[in-house]
Amino acid sequence: MSLTLHVPRDSAALAVGADAVAEALRAQALAHGLEARVIRNGSRGLLWLETLVEVTTPQGRVAYGPVAPQDVPGLWPALVAEAGGQDGSHPLRQGVTEQIPYLALQERLTFRRVGLTDPLSLADYEAHEGWAGLKAALAMAPPDILHEVTHSGLRGRGGAAFPAGIKWKTVAGAASERKYVVCNADEGDSGTFADRMVMEGDPFMLIEGMAIAALAVGAERGYVYVRSEYPHAVATLAEAIAQATAAGWIGERIGGTDRSFHLEVRMGAGSYVCGEETAMLESLEGRRGIVRAKPPLPALQGLFGQPTVINNVLTFAAVPLILARGGAFYRHFGVGRSHGTLPFQLAGNIRRGGLVEKAFGLTLRELLHGFGGGTASGRPIKAVQVGGPLGAYVPESQWDVPLDYEAYAAIGAVVGHGGLVVHDDTADLAGLARYAMEFCALESCGKCTPCRIGSTRGVEVIDRIGAARHQPQVREQQVLLLRDLCDTMLGGSLCAMGGMTPYPVLSALNHYPADFGLAPAEAAAPAAH
Repeated sequence: MSLTLHVPRDSAALAVGADAVAEALRAQALAHGLEARVIRNGSRGLLWLETLVEVTTPQGRVAYGPVAPQDVPGLWPALVAEAGGQDGSHPLRQGVTEQIPYLALQERLTFRRVGLTDPLSLADYEAHEGWAGLKAALAMAPPDILHEVTHSGLRGRGGAAFPAGIKWKTVAGAASERKYVVCNADEGDSGTFADRMVMEGDPFMLIEGMAIAALAVGAERGYVYVRSEYPHAVATLAEAIAQATAAGWIGERIGGTDRSFHLEVRMGAGSYVCGEETAMLESLEGRRGIVRAKPPLPALQGLFGQPTVINNVLTFAAVPLILARGGAFYRHFGVGRSHGTLPFQLAGNIRRGGLVEKAFGLTLRELLHGFGGGTASGRPIKAVQVGGPLGAYVPESQWDVPLDYEAYAAIGAVVGHGGLVVHDDTADLAGLARYAMEFCALESCGKCTPCRIGSTRGVEVIDRIGAARHQPQVREQQVLLLRDLCDTMLGGSLCAMGGMTPYPVLSALNHYPADFGLAPAEAAAPAAH
């Protein structure tokens, strides 16, 4: 008898002992004289169940988790029974993987392969619709590729939500002998891990999406800029690029055509602001990551002064499916102008943290309770920061607002990269607001005054509000000063680093005034005249 077992190689699983679990499974097979094939797949995104061990059975893959190395000897009989078509009852048994509600209720488009395949198996990738989009693109004229991407309604998944098709058309129409495709994989927002999961769990998909972009705009070279804190992603992506090049999917004469596309990985140096596209370009060119003034736009004068397509991992990762199944298929998902799906990432004080890919239009309440199961502490949820460290704190009164770009903009919030950080009722929102200003002061590139100086003054003003709890007149003056300061940063900063720092500050002030020692009336914005 032989067994096929699946153990994630994702960083989240490695952090809780996945390598040791895989070795323990091999040791059990050897001790029992059985042949066991242990496949290191990507993570399914059910992070509270890591390490998740799956066994191939006649009814599909059956999951057990969370499995620690010391659980393996006791779990072994259940795995053997399950592989043989019998009941493998065990306290860690989660059932048929695809039927676990957390997974079954998702619309997995971008993540349809992640956790299912061996990330570095070209054969596995091809067997699951891999390269279908690139094959379709190779048979199309560039304007037709651009039409499909534009018609799909795909918008930048890095946070700005700018229509990808329009950006690509701008680069395609620019007159230049050399153009570039750059993937911004500097995923530095708190509570976000979707980019990492793609790079570690389905790297060929990212490569395919970038190759399609290159065909569409006429680029022959591309770069993936990965944050230095992702060594496993860098190694996996580098190996995948080497395999894809050797197989002829990228490099010279891709897919047997006369087109070329060379792709390289570049590692960042730990700067948060290099997640901003122009600071990233500066870093790629070998300089300190400082934000550039715009215009000129990177689509016209980007890397080394040449027209450049810049998108994040999730944007490029959505492209192969769009080309394989058509823009209309992707456009069918979502609401309003927010088409397709977004992988929402549940983190912070949450019982079932992980990745949930859903079409735009669901609500925060559905994510927090339907998927997340409430807080890990068992206490009520007080606030949810949506969209990274510069995102707004969303109170319960707004949890039923549909998650789409326009609806969230209307309430002064951002969907961003889809990261959600949950806080229970013990959280101090004044302290979190202060941290936002402090974070901006630490990470600012220093080029513009509103960000560089405003963030430092913001920390001081919040401290003065806290110190003036028994001085109403002073407190009122400082609240007005904080609002004026935020207004200056919103309107005067060169990039989103300073321009978005007021989001968490103002949302904390507006929705949680008691945490600042204020009555609701004291925290209210002055009426417009």
